[in-house]
Amino acid sequence: MAKAFPQYFKQVFDDYQVLVQVNPDTFTGIELIVHPDGKIEKTEMEFDEEIFEDLKEDEFIDCNVLEFQMHLAKTN
Repeated sequence: MAKAFPQYFKQVFDDYQVLVQVNPDTFTGIELIVHPDGKIEKTEMEFDEEIFEDLKEDEFIDCNVLEFQMHLAKTN
């Protein structure tokens, strides 16, 4: 069976934004918190099977893979 591509989500708050990458095959991924001063926190995550419902309930929207990768590159 072919592997599914990761899915990307984001939510913008008043003074920071959160971007999330979810691998739907393994329910693992990465959370990025982008602060107004440019600092980016990166956290490796393990999600449960309800992650997509949770993100929708928390009003996350789809995010472009390039936007996520741009921020991720700044963490290295």
